[in-house]
Amino acid sequence: MTLKLEWSESVLVATINRPERKNAVDQQTLEELAEALEQASERETRVIVLTGAAETFCSGADLSGVRETLFTETLHKFLIQLATSPSVTIAAIDGHALGAGAQLAVSCDLRVATARSIIGVPAARLGLVVNHWTVERLTREFSWPVARAMLLAAQNYSGAELASLGGVHRIGNLEDACAWANEIAMLAPLSVAGHKVALSASSPTPSVDELVRWSRDRAWASKDVEEGRAAFLEKRAPKFRGN
Repeated sequence: MTLKLEWSESVLVATINRPERKNAVDQQTLEELAEALEQASERETRVIVLTGAAETFCSGADLSGVRETLFTETLHKFLIQLATSPSVTIAAIDGHALGAGAQLAVSCDLRVATARSIIGVPAARLGLVVNHWTVERLTREFSWPVARAMLLAAQNYSGAELASLGGVHRIGNLEDACAWANEIAMLAPLSVAGHKVALSASSPTPSVDELVRWSRDRAWASKDVEEGRAAFLEKRAPKFRGN
């Protein structure tokens, strides 16, 4: 197994465990990650923390033993699966997050990184072109200026630099990311899910508007709304159940 999974009641910590390859993802790792996300959905896991072993998030892609076209297709499919997961996803970044590692990080909803982390897309140094979905995601999550520098100048950024620009949400380590995950897991899941649908929409369309409206109506009609109001009035922590 190239992936270590640690489950709790509401949070999954998924650790890419290939330290001998600096956690570069290969075909097997991507397949295991995809399966883990499916399991998380079945378990109604509220938050997924994605990280890497041995103080490295993910140094890129490992294409050994597989056709490049097959790998890139699998990677693209997984990135979309990660971005659209019903769970809130947090990338806990330390060390390098380069190439495919940066793609994994930017596909997560939130990012916690150590100040020393290095994040970048060195495709221009390798004669490669990333897919359009990744370009769009980079611009949305890191901003147009950062995406341009990463893609056109192969510029890397530290965790501290991206935090100052908003691309990294918190400076911290895995423990900090897990603490945040547990805080998020206590929030109303239907509210979070509805907001995630709306945030994921690249541009409003009738079908997207309908989906966002459905998610909002589902949350407002839920018992969680009643629980949230009652807990506020009673000055206690709410116990949301996602229904």
